[in-house]
Amino acid sequence: MRIAVPNKGRLHDPTVDLLDRAGLSIEPTADRQLYADTVDPDITVLFARAADIPEYVADGAADLGITGLDQVRESGVDLEDRLDLGYGECRLVLAAPEEDDLASVDDLAGKTVATEFPRVARDYFADADVSPDIVEVSGATELTPHVEMADAIIDITSTGTTLRVNRLEIVDEVLASSVRLFARPDVESEKASQVETALDSVIAAEDKRYLMLNAPADRLDEIEDVIPGLGGPTVLDVDEPNTVAVHAVVPEREVFQTITDLKEKGASDVLVTEIERLVE
Repeated sequence: MRIAVPNKGRLHDPTVDLLDRAGLSIEPTADRQLYADTVDPDITVLFARAADIPEYVADGAADLGITGLDQVRESGVDLEDRLDLGYGECRLVLAAPEEDDLASVDDLAGKTVATEFPRVARDYFADADVSPDIVEVSGATELTPHVEMADAIIDITSTGTTLRVNRLEIVDEVLASSVRLFARPDVESEKASQVETALDSVIAAEDKRYLMLNAPADRLDEIEDVIPGLGGPTVLDVDEPNTVAVHAVVPEREVFQTITDLKEKGASDVLVTEIERLVE
């Protein structure tokens, strides 16, 4: 089975890191090599441009693909969105010069819009029942209104800083995107399901901590009440009178308060560790 992943750019490193944490480490290869083996002999990685990955998956060159939702929408191919991988978050937005009187999508009727995403733009304006002229550009989209190539743009933004620097303001959000695991609708293999489960287990473990402690057996109900665990804590007998061991998975942001509350209930020997993977 082949998984298509970004060959470079801002999505490459986090994707390779995610595969590594999921137990699918990529074997070292020569630079610019298109294929690489993984520690699983049945899984090969195909390196491709993020924008080309949807076509690779749709055409059968790869069974699964990891790329942005924006790239799949722009490609127009029919893929299943299997799993949001939680990184590469960005927005496609409609933006116009601050000094112009363009306050809504309806104001773009009869105007010109520049974008690197013409298909997404056409779909967006069709849904809004507005028909501007769409000009496809291959870069520096934010400059086009200032050189009279366009009245507005549809472009990617993460923080909005580039838009503000170029005196552009957001008129509307076109698409919220992030990196996803995609597959063709006909891919239903056991190995594909295993890959999805492995990746999901890494995502599920993020921002979680494993909590272990000793607690008075006669205050166990109180201890359980303060642990925000997944499905309740696990309780184990130990070789000490009136003492049990309690294990639980808790959200990282709640660890500080949880430990404080547990100490008040008589907990001792509290240990907190990171979790690499969590299969729910």
